[in-house]
Amino acid sequence: MNRQELLNQIEYYTPFNEQEETDKQLILNWIRNNTNAFSRENTVAHMTASAWVVNQDKSKILMVYHNIYNSWSWLGGHADGETDLLAVALREVKEEAGISHVSPVSEEIFSLESLTVDGHVKKGKYVSSHLHLNVTYLLEADSEEAVSIKADENSGVAWFSPEEALKKSTEPWFVEHVYSKLIEKM
Repeated sequence: MNRQELLNQIEYYTPFNEQEETDKQLILNWIRNNTNAFSRENTVAHMTASAWVVNQDKSKILMVYHNIYNSWSWLGGHADGETDLLAVALREVKEEAGISHVSPVSEEIFSLESLTVDGHVKKGKYVSSHLHLNVTYLLEADSEEAVSIKADENSGVAWFSPEEALKKSTEPWFVEHVYSKLIEKM
């Protein structure tokens, strides 16, 4: 998917709530007005892709214990120049959870978010606070497939019921505004 196709997909996406409506406009404007919107070199904001990974009957959600945020969270990562954000989400799930069989429930966008990232140290270098302009996809995997951690990013990979997922995350904003929304949309 090229940049214009992604812009079209975001443009036609129907926001679920006020947060998504507001963030949709922010994301569209950012992509249109920044040639490096898909690169971490843009230190103010850049595009990311997240995966809300469920099992076939949607009774379990795959999460990782994220080392930087010290919390159980969804999977995903930086676009790093890639405009096919579904491909980014799929790649990140495979890398972060060590699973090989994951597929989209739909190739359509599942949700949109503007996410704040506090300043932190990564690979020995300070990264300033910035925004992740995020596109989320609903993906499916087999909760019986073996998982493995990616030690430089996470220290746990596990499946949780939707209720457990909300309790496991220690990031109140994510629980209230992102994960609760994603569970409701399932």
